[in-house]
Amino acid sequence: MVSEEMRGFLSSVNQKTRKDTNKSIHQQRAELDAFMADLEVPAEVDMSDFKLAGRPARRYTPPGARTDRGILCFHGGGYRVGSLNAYNSFMSHLAIACEAPVTGLDYRLAPEHTYPAALDDAVAAFVELSASMASENIMIIGDSAGGSLTLSCLLKLKEQNLPLAGCATLLSANTDFTCSGDSYGERRAEFKEGLKAYAGDHPMDTVGLSPLFGDHAGLPPLLIHVASDESMLDDSTQLQERAVAAGVDSQIQIFDDAFHVFQIFTNIPEAREAIAAIGTFFQKKIGD
Repeated sequence: MVSEEMRGFLSSVNQKTRKDTNKSIHQQRAELDAFMADLEVPAEVDMSDFKLAGRPARRYTPPGARTDRGILCFHGGGYRVGSLNAYNSFMSHLAIACEAPVTGLDYRLAPEHTYPAALDDAVAAFVELSASMASENIMIIGDSAGGSLTLSCLLKLKEQNLPLAGCATLLSANTDFTCSGDSYGERRAEFKEGLKAYAGDHPMDTVGLSPLFGDHAGLPPLLIHVASDESMLDDSTQLQERAVAAGVDSQIQIFDDAFHVFQIFTNIPEAREAIAAIGTFFQKKIGD
C-alpha cells in the first residue's frame, strides 16, 4: 500500500512538469537547499567537515560504526545544483542503515566547471579515501547525476588500472546524456538542453558523460534503483542489460508508485525502506 506521504509527493511531482529555467543557477541552488532543509537529521549521527582531495567533504558517522569500511556519496542535481547541506538527512540515514561512515563530496558544479571537473573530483576523492581503508571495503553511491558520476568514476578507475570499489548503488542514474531511451518521451529535448551545461564542447556520447556506453566488464556488484514511470527509466534498464551481459553482478529494482530519486526524501516511509535495502546490499557485498 502506498503511504500517505508518498501520495502527497506524487501529487506534487505530477503538477510540476517543467523546471523554471528563468531562475539563476544561484537561486536554483538556494531553493533546493531550502526545500531539503526540513528533512530530519538523526541526532545520533556525528557530522564533521573536512577536505577530501582538495574539495569540501562531510563525514556522517553513526554510533558503533566500523571505520574499516565506508561509503562515498555523490549527490544529484544535474551536475548544476545539489549540496552536502541538502543531503544531510539522506546521508545520515544511509550511514545508520549501512552501520558505516558515509562521506559526501562537494564536487565542482556546472556551469562554472564543465566536464571532466566533477569526474576528476570523484576519482581523486575515491583514491584518497582508499588510503584510509581498503578500496574493496568502500561502496560508491549516487542519485541522478550523482549516479552517473558513480558509474563514470568506476569506469575511469578501471581505465587507469586503479583499485575499484567493493560495490556501487545507482539511484535513478542519468547514464545516457544522449537521452536515447524511449522513456524520455516528449521531455527529451528539455533534458538534453539541461545537460549541455556540464557537457560543454564534449560529445554527449562521451563515456565519461554517458557511462551507459562504457565497457562494464570487471565492474563490482551494482544495485540499481529507478521509478517505473520516470524519464530516466531506460537509462537504468539498459544499464542493467549491458552490465549483466558484461558479466557484472548487477540487480535492479523498479519502483511503482514512486518518483525520481524518492529515496532522498527521508520523511517518506518508502524512502526509508529503500535506504534499509541499500544497507542490506552494502552489508552483503562488503561483508566482514
